[in-house]
Amino acid sequence: MENENIKHTFVICAYKESPYLEECIKSLKHQKTKSVIKLATSTPCKYLESMCEKYDIEYCVRDGISGIAADWNYAYSLADTEYITIAHQDDVYHPEYVRCILDYMERNRKVLIAFTDYSEMRNGKECIGGLNLYIKRFLLVPLRNIDSSYKKWRKRAVIRFGNAICCPSVTYNKKELDALLEKENRTNLFREHFRSNLDWEIWEWLSKKEGRFVYINKLLMSHRIHEESETSATIMENMRRKEDYEMFCRFWPDWIAKIMSGVYGESEKSNKV
Repeated sequence: MENENIKHTFVICAYKESPYLEECIKSLKHQKTKSVIKLATSTPCKYLESMCEKYDIEYCVRDGISGIAADWNYAYSLADTEYITIAHQDDVYHPEYVRCILDYMERNRKVLIAFTDYSEMRNGKECIGGLNLYIKRFLLVPLRNIDSSYKKWRKRAVIRFGNAICCPSVTYNKKELDALLEKENRTNLFREHFRSNLDWEIWEWLSKKEGRFVYINKLLMSHRIHEESETSATIMENMRRKEDYEMFCRFWPDWIAKIMSGVYGESEKSNKV
């Protein structure tokens, strides 16, 4: 079969008609290491179907009400390969992304997730710096030593002051994660309880398990910041602060969590264009 030797799958989570979707698809098609590419949506439309036909991508429609956790869980379930990246429809992946990710994941034992450094796309321009990005890179320092990336304190250190891991840059080791889900009788990877911090919740859950968080200190994807993005929408709805507080309570006493959620909320306003 054509895809039998391919180890990695991109599943694009698509919502309605994004003007940036085609750029995302092209970046996945131009990877130097081939992946299976699928598009998953709970908002089917002719535009999405035509994009899949144009680029020969499997078009997968989830029945039911659209929701970020349900959509991500559906996307995750579509992968038949050992590794999966849930690609956001607005983002761009550099040509070496898959090759580099697979190299690190295959060379290191019991990797749970691997992720990369990233830039931001704002108003059509790629930004590799800025206070928010510099802070996140500083927070990720404990994981620069890959040999020690299995240690619980290192994994938790990078997420105890905020979510320093860029979700669309993450590749999941499906074999390892599926085994954990089965062991703990957890039906889905992403919890419906969260809208904004469902990725942060996953990192926190996995940080307590045996296995590695592999951080690749290379700019291998670009995350687009724009007014219609899910992160920007959540911040506008003021839902983020409540979820941030709940996450900080997993690392800190209540009074510290309240302070940190306030400070973190102000810093996250940089996600607004």
